[in-house]
Amino acid sequence: MENIYIFMIAALAILAIADLVVGVSNDAVNFLNSAIGSKAVTFKTVMIVASVGIAFGALSSSGMMEVARKGIFDPSQFYFDEIMIIFMAVMITDIILLDIFNSLGMPTSTTVSIVFELLGASVVMSIIKISNNSDSLAQIGEYINTDKATEIILGILLSVFIAFTIGAIIQFLTRFLLTFNFEKKPSWIAAVFGGIAVSSISYFIIIKGLKGANILPPEFSSWANDHLIQFLGANFILWTVVSWVFHAILKQNIYKLVIILGTFALAMAFAGNDLVNFIGVPMAAYNSFIAWSGSGILPSAFSMEQLAEKVPTQPILLLVAGLIMVLTLWFSKKARRVVKTSVDLSRQDEVKERFKPNWVSQHLVRGVIIANNGVNKILPAKLRQSINKSFEPSTVIHTKASEAPAFDMVRAAVNLVIASVLISVATGLKLPLSTTYVTFMVAMGTSLADRAWGAESAVYRVAGVLNVISGWFLTAFSAFTAAGILAYLMYLGGNIAIIGLFFLAIAMLVRNYLSTKKKNKEAKIEEDLRKAESKTISGIIEESADNIAKTIIRTDKIYTGTLKGLAKNKVGSLRKSRATVEKLNEEIDELRNNIFYFIKNLEETSVRGSNFYIEILGYLEDITQSLEYIAKVSYKHVNNNHKPLRFNQIRDLQEIDNKLCDFLQETAQAFKDRNYNKIEKLLGRKQELYGHVTDKIQKQVERTRSEESSPKNTTLYFGLLLETKDLIEEIMNLLELYNTEHKRSK
Repeated sequence: MENIYIFMIAALAILAIADLVVGVSNDAVNFLNSAIGSKAVTFKTVMIVASVGIAFGALSSSGMMEVARKGIFDPSQFYFDEIMIIFMAVMITDIILLDIFNSLGMPTSTTVSIVFELLGASVVMSIIKISNNSDSLAQIGEYINTDKATEIILGILLSVFIAFTIGAIIQFLTRFLLTFNFEKKPSWIAAVFGGIAVSSISYFIIIKGLKGANILPPEFSSWANDHLIQFLGANFILWTVVSWVFHAILKQNIYKLVIILGTFALAMAFAGNDLVNFIGVPMAAYNSFIAWSGSGILPSAFSMEQLAEKVPTQPILLLVAGLIMVLTLWFSKKARRVVKTSVDLSRQDEVKERFKPNWVSQHLVRGVIIANNGVNKILPAKLRQSINKSFEPSTVIHTKASEAPAFDMVRAAVNLVIASVLISVATGLKLPLSTTYVTFMVAMGTSLADRAWGAESAVYRVAGVLNVISGWFLTAFSAFTAAGILAYLMYLGGNIAIIGLFFLAIAMLVRNYLSTKKKNKEAKIEEDLRKAESKTISGIIEESADNIAKTIIRTDKIYTGTLKGLAKNKVGSLRKSRATVEKLNEEIDELRNNIFYFIKNLEETSVRGSNFYIEILGYLEDITQSLEYIAKVSYKHVNNNHKPLRFNQIRDLQEIDNKLCDFLQETAQAFKDRNYNKIEKLLGRKQELYGHVTDKIQKQVERTRSEESSPKNTTLYFGLLLETKDLIEEIMNLLELYNTEHKRSK
């Protein structure tokens, strides 16, 4: 009997480590996005500061552990075997759910997931007990701490509104006072900003954040709380003076200092608040096992009221957990993917928009524009002009777009200060606040106030925010439902179900890891098309050569993959080809959307360069349209279960593919090697390729008159041949344009 519980404790320890890994991968967005987005310091510096913050925060999370043991349900109403089922269901659900969100690059809340998993599993177990005892469902309130659960849920939801609103208001006021040219302001302004920012961080993190831990002397914390005004005043004076010395005398950027301290503070608050989400449940399970193991009572008769008592946490376990979090932070690629989502939605300038606009985002943006126009009519003209002047972006020129920060250091500092203050207050009050919700919504609020969501991007950014928020609600529903189902399966299936579900969860994690690794490897091979940044015709020729080589390689891959999928009648392969074409098409659209900035960046004498670049994009778009048609009609034919192509048709298409493949590979290699003299030779193969396709068309005409019996089959085949002919024509036009321009630029 005891062996299964030893297995469960070991399994929960493994799940705790896995949960730390997937949890940190998701929550890294909370404390990395501002420092990374502003590029105030190097990436390595950001990681070191965040790592130290996590280590300190891990030691201060002991007070939060109570939530996992008695915050959601009344442990005295459950027996040991039931508690262990609840805890196993929660941990298995948590790692699978968070790993799915990480793979999608979507930030979600580890706090919400753990709260709703505990709620779902305990509700199902309560219903089972009520049913077995023939009691009424109205008695479920005896098992579940409905008041506490409601308080936690409402607190988390309310934090979304508060974080967004406060973030927007503070950022608007800060930007109005500092403007985008904040570095040109007098030193005393930077000193006051630094004094307020660092004072806020020092109070809410050192006093509130560490109040539950044994790091600070109790007398100091007590004095600071009893003499709040004096403490804050002394802090403000001290840090204002330090900031002035730092900025005026040492000639260092005070905003960088605030960002470094804010990153440390937020990482610390994250670890203090969220560590309970990853190891709170396994630690509660371990405490339960220790209490039961020496009792001599059956697990189905051992009441768990001891969980309601305060149990001291072991510092060594907190340190180990903190170490795992730090290692994950350094090595997790999923963490960087989630950070990118948040940074891109906050970006001040244009970026490749990941989210597509929807009906809600379109109407929300339209409504805000109408409201904004109404407010502008009410505001006095002078005030309106003053506000607009403060919000004029600075004209900092970066040699490459990739070097430009997503937003400036003022916004990054405001993000960090506001988020760390809100999270630290909640941690000090022992409330399981969602760090993800707070940091994300603060960032979105400051982005809105900073006019980062302009007419060109608002509809996409709002759609992205709505997608993330809807994902949060999906997290709650999925966590509640999945944990409840797993708890029920474990109750029905007993030991076999517990062991089976554990290994199934591990298998899913491994499979997801291997799948993500494969996708990352493919993404490295298949690089995205790069925006042109050169100012001269020779530079455009060089940069465009890379894009043409990448497009030709992917054209070969898509064309060959489509014909193989068609030959084998595989819907999955054809669906993948369509998705690859769609991705290529989006990248070319992104290049076209960048034409305005590209032309602005050109030298005045380089009108020829802009015409050349626009024509290249036109031909690349024509190529993708042909590929899109070929992939679309092939997928439609197979998906509708029409007759497969005949053997001789497949053979003819493969012959075309072989010749076209050789031609495309030579073309791509010529552009890779910058061997532009080879273009003449490639152009000489035009008639050969044309003639080969024309011969196949003629053969099919003869077959149709004599032996072909499928009209769908014939339509598809002719469509593929004609579109292949167009594809060859478009590639040849591109080569002719490049050849002509290269000769002129010599």
